Amino acid sequence: MNRIRETHVTTTVPQLTTIAIELNENIAEIRLNRPERSNAINEAMWHELRSAFAWADATPEVRVAMLSGAGLNFCSGIDLAMLAGVGRAVAHADPARSHEALRRVILDLQDCLTSVERCRKPVLAAIQGACIGGAIDLVSCCDMRYATADAHFAVREIDVGMTADVGTLQRLPRLVADGVAREMAYTGRAVDGFEAKLIGLVNQLFESPEALLEGVRQIARTIAAKSPLAIRGSKEMLNYGRDHSVADGLDHVATWNAAMLMSADLEEAMTAMREKRAPRFGD
Repeated sequence: MNRIRETHVTTTVPQLTTIAIELNENIAEIRLNRPERSNAINEAMWHELRSAFAWADATPEVRVAMLSGAGLNFCSGIDLAMLAGVGRAVAHADPARSHEALRRVILDLQDCLTSVERCRKPVLAAIQGACIGGAIDLVSCCDMRYATADAHFAVREIDVGMTADVGTLQRLPRLVADGVAREMAYTGRAVDGFEAKLIGLVNQLFESPEALLEGVRQIARTIAAKSPLAIRGSKEMLNYGRDHSVADGLDHVATWNAAMLMSADLEEAMTAMREKRAPRFGD
């Protein structure tokens, strides 16, 4: 079992059943690993997503995370077998208690995906093939999204007669124009890679899955070479600013920098500039 060592701390890379993790060059590559089911999110994967990103958040050696999917498709959404079993799982003679139990299930699934957003390290999604239903919820939690030209995106919950309930309707309108998000949610139509780039859902397109992974790795390497403390602070401020007023955001960053500005990273960056070399930051 791979081990990552730091003074006084030994962190074990999680060995999961539906997700594979590798750590190279301070980049955690977190890969959905049910290719035979187009990486449909079953019950185990929901909870393993939370475990994987909690590990990435807590591990100092991880500076950036990459999220990808094994096989031809990134993710086909929630496993329908799991969806079919929810009613049985929350059944109770008292309808109110059954409904409360279902609410708790939904809140827990929301938290499994919010763990991606909660991770202090930037998360870059590399998307090929299908990105459907629950997969839109998942990639909406990431900091940036990159895709192959043949990728396609769809909010498909409407086609199974349900309202998307684990993040798409809350996060997607903050990534694309409100009217576009509503059209996707109301119609369930597919958006191809070129349109996804046009509407701002993805940052960049790549010609093939191989080019996609290498391109995203290169972006991740660039981020990993920066001050880890400054990167974590930037993510904190961007997420906070998204959900608060400008005045609140300015106050929050002032408090953050009052505590974090005078850091070893700042000193190393200034020294590296004087010495005309690349900075070497600690984890």
